[in-house]
Amino acid sequence: MRRLLAALALAALVAATPVCAQERPADVSPADRSAIEAVIAHQIQAFQRDDGDTAFGFASPGIQGLFITPERFMAMVREGYRPVYHPRSMAFGDLLVVDGHLVQELAVIGPDGSPHLARYVMEHEADGTWRIDGCVLVARPPLS
Repeated sequence: MRRLLAALALAALVAATPVCAQERPADVSPADRSAIEAVIAHQIQAFQRDDGDTAFGFASPGIQGLFITPERFMAMVREGYRPVYHPRSMAFGDLLVVDGHLVQELAVIGPDGSPHLARYVMEHEADGTWRIDGCVLVARPPLS
């Protein structure tokens, strides 16, 4: 329960923090930046194939512990994260530090054509891999 409350508090902070209050990470290597983008892209590819086992594998241990099974995880994604579940298009944005956590921004156009900003909270694991420790969707007004 404590992990869930911490995740919700971090999600609220990531969603509400204005861009000017965030920092650009100075010590993230180009290899780590590429690995972070690859994890997110591979998870979205798994979503598009409805491959819950693979998509769930890119989630952090904490997220896996919250949802327990790939089926529960995928049900949550289908219900609350349609723009990243089946995006029409996507483009990686800034990698930021928010409250000490690395956050990768991803501009997405959802299946209904609506623009969103997905903010992925990333977790660096002891084995050197990167996992997704949460995602916050922020609706964006369409460009005119």
